[in-house]
Amino acid sequence: MPTISSFYGIIILMHLTSKEHNPPHIHAIYGEYEAIFYIENGEIYKGIFPKNGASLVKEFILK
Repeated sequence: MPTISSFYGIIILMHLTSKEHNPPHIHAIYGEYEAIFYIENGEIYKGIFPKNGASLVKEFILK
C-alpha cells in the first residue's frame, strides 16, 4: 500500500489496484493510531484517530 501523502506526522496510504474492495477509502496512520476514512465524505469508517488529526485528514480528503 503506497504512501500518497504525509503531513504533521500523519501518513496517508491507499491501495492502487483494481481489486480493491468497497467502499472507496484511504488509510491514515498517526503514531499508534490507525483509521480508515471514507473518500466520499472524509468520515472515519473504521479505527481510532485523534480528533484534531481526523479533522486534518478530512480536510485533506475533501480538498
